[in-house]
Amino acid sequence: FLSYMQTIRGRSANTVQVYLYDLRVFFRFMKLRRNKVDKNTPFSEIKIDDIDIDFIRSITLSDLYAFMAYVSNDRDNSSFARARKVSSMKSFFKYLTFKAKLIDTDPAAELESPKLMKRLPRYLNIDESKQLLNSVDGKFSERDYAILTLFLNCGLRLSELVGINISNIKGSVLTVIGKGNKERSIPLNQACIKAIEDYMKVRPVDGVRDRNALFLSSRRQRISKESVQKIVKKYIRAAGLDPDRYSTHKLRHTAATLMYKYGNVDIRSLQELLGHVSISTTQIYTHLDSNQLRNAVDSNPLAGFSKGNNK
Repeated sequence: FLSYMQTIRGRSANTVQVYLYDLRVFFRFMKLRRNKVDKNTPFSEIKIDDIDIDFIRSITLSDLYAFMAYVSNDRDNSSFARARKVSSMKSFFKYLTFKAKLIDTDPAAELESPKLMKRLPRYLNIDESKQLLNSVDGKFSERDYAILTLFLNCGLRLSELVGINISNIKGSVLTVIGKGNKERSIPLNQACIKAIEDYMKVRPVDGVRDRNALFLSSRRQRISKESVQKIVKKYIRAAGLDPDRYSTHKLRHTAATLMYKYGNVDIRSLQELLGHVSISTTQIYTHLDSNQLRNAVDSNPLAGFSKGNNK
């Protein structure tokens, strides 16, 4: 199933890892539900390599809803996390039914996804963004400054940033591989170009394991997602901001919000820049503050019109 999703359906390695994680949690839950393992066994130590096709054939829609209740109540999964698990279950059982033809009935066919509460994304305002950039110092300041600058100006995903190769940069254009292994081009502004140039002046050359990787760790290999997350948290804290409220993805929110609010960017262009398949996803980033809403209403040509007054 995982090989099919990556090679045939073109899902990214990160997405395939999500499928693997969700299925692992599900089958561990099912072994507990079917009393196939000691109740005192730590959940993370429950082995699933003995799951066979007969066990899978016995799974019902009721089991799937019980699983959703478990991840909601016992694992405190948000509606977004549960919706992702529903998607994983539906993809897995659909594959077994219609592609591998190992089961006759798809138990997840009528599995419903939880209603998602649309949340306005949290983001840094202009002053907070400048505070963050001004907080950068230390041995790896050029690298760290370039990382933050790309996040705040380009709206990159974490996986896209760590995957950047030097060969992906052609003049003032950066090419990244986004979700679903889809390639897109992002224009680099002067702040990004200068930050990258300053970093390249001090970027290690000798003893580098991946010579094409743009951002390197202290061990001179491609920097990991975990390391970037720690770097961002470090400077969020140094800037006097709450590290529990902001993350690498919140910097992506910030870039999208600032471009939309101050850059006179239409939503279609923003969609392409961020690499969203659906325009509805982009609309979440384009939340407006109350002043913008007021200005939008007041700018209506009929704002000053009233019956009997044609001025």
